Amino acid sequence: MILEIADIRIHPGQNADFEAAIERGASSIIAQAKGFSGFKVNRSIETPERYVLQIFWQTLEDHTVGFRQSSAFTEWRALVGPFFAAPPQVEHFELVTQSA
Repeated sequence: MILEIADIRIHPGQNADFEAAIERGASSIIAQAKGFSGFKVNRSIETPERYVLQIFWQTLEDHTVGFRQSSAFTEWRALVGPFFAAPPQVEHFELVTQSA
């Protein structure tokens, strides 16, 4: 299992619209991608224009090749991209340990 984490900053005052767009996009666009295993979105308390999007993938390539190189990625970015104050910072993680 691979965890993609995207650190997203949006333009001030667009929280409600962004939250609706990211929910719709993740549920209806990303969720259709091969290897997709779920997602979470969190908003910062201290910096309300900052979000962390977590997407779980079966393999790194499911994200970097299968999704990122598809027309679905273009559709996703068209939906959420206008809210971005800067390009998201994206990294991938593998599980080392967890609680029961």
